[in-house]
Amino acid sequence: MSIVTVQLGQCGNQIGYELFDVIYSDLHNKTGICSKRENDNYQAVCKERFFSEEEESGDYVTRSVLVDMEPKVISQTLSMAARSGKWKYDHKSQFSQKQGSGNNWANGYCVHGPKHKDLVMDLVRKQVEKCDRLAGFFTIMSMAGGTGSGMGTYVTRCLRDTYPNSFLLNQVIWPYGTGEVIVQNYNSILTLSRLYQSSDALLVHENDVIHKICSQLMNIKQISFRDVNKIIAHQLGSVFQPAYTSEGASHYSRNPLGELMECLVPHPEFKMLGLRNIPQMSEHSMAYSTFTWQGLTKHLRQMLIANAKMEEGINWQVRPPSQPTAENVSPKKELLFNTSLANLIILRGQDVQRASLEGFQDPSLYTSWLPSDDACNIWKTPRSFNKYEKSAALVSNSQCLLKPLDTIVSKAWNMFSSKAYVHQYTKFGIEEEEFLESFTTLEQVIASYSNL
Repeated sequence: MSIVTVQLGQCGNQIGYELFDVIYSDLHNKTGICSKRENDNYQAVCKERFFSEEEESGDYVTRSVLVDMEPKVISQTLSMAARSGKWKYDHKSQFSQKQGSGNNWANGYCVHGPKHKDLVMDLVRKQVEKCDRLAGFFTIMSMAGGTGSGMGTYVTRCLRDTYPNSFLLNQVIWPYGTGEVIVQNYNSILTLSRLYQSSDALLVHENDVIHKICSQLMNIKQISFRDVNKIIAHQLGSVFQPAYTSEGASHYSRNPLGELMECLVPHPEFKMLGLRNIPQMSEHSMAYSTFTWQGLTKHLRQMLIANAKMEEGINWQVRPPSQPTAENVSPKKELLFNTSLANLIILRGQDVQRASLEGFQDPSLYTSWLPSDDACNIWKTPRSFNKYEKSAALVSNSQCLLKPLDTIVSKAWNMFSSKAYVHQYTKFGIEEEEFLESFTTLEQVIASYSNL
């Protein structure tokens, strides 16, 4: 089944390019470390999922729609893909204007969204019609700016209204804590609260975390946005590339979004997904490194437990709590131990059948109201990914995003309580009551995750 990707705003389009580049490179990886039959099957499923093929030229064309209110980034993205000589975008599947949203969520949501709805949704419809079987939609957007967040949220709502039975996953980029845009916290709470109503799940990447991975694991001295985007693309590819969803399966998953939701979103109150990868390192370091499944899974499990976002600096002192009684429940348990609702572990590479994941099925890792057998899912493939002989990804619906969510809501509330910059939103049609509704929605999400 095919996924239609919608790239929204500058950030969404730049990440989208890196994602398709990673997927194409992995698709044609010469060192896949598996049989030819296995590799052919993997390539066929991957191609159907992300690309169509032009009949005359045989070129791979992405199943995507590019949207931005300014033409520069889209033009650069189309050119970079065409120059690669490997794959390309459909030039007719992009929409841009000559005026941006000015980092204002209300401008993107209330003005640009309704004004250009028909044109954007017509581009989506044309991509859907090219799919023999539609798995759903994957949107890529930032929360900090105006077009990605505001218009991205509006497009998400339109996708839900137009395709109510299709799966819808939003990938959102969490802004730097030190600030990219003065009103980024307003844009973020308005984005998150609305997406919670429309989306099936939100897959979150934190800019601060990815920046640290670039610095400490990839040894990049002068970190650019492209470096950050490459890390995000690698992590996304490690999830969306084909994998067997059950032991002894004879074919790869055909509906990746549906299977992802089934594994990770057992309740509509819990839609926030975090993503971790191991290992991640520069190509230079990779040449001198060896890994065992036991070592990888041990580190990945502790990353989950201690809510570590990368393998360096894991707190090995954090342990799962014993079954608590009324006398020994710690009021600060959630600050120490990352309780999970559901986890999906995806293993790729050589001798993958030897990997043991019993540690992830420990009931003490999970909330009490969902059996651990249902809460823990494992996907595997002997096909390696993106030059890593062995690699593991963990998609977690847990308390991992509780602290950053609480922080961003608190910062937005401090600004709102003094009415700072609120007039910039009201002039485009977002009233103060809508801010209050957003705060209420997200405070309920925080409360729900706190009580896992």
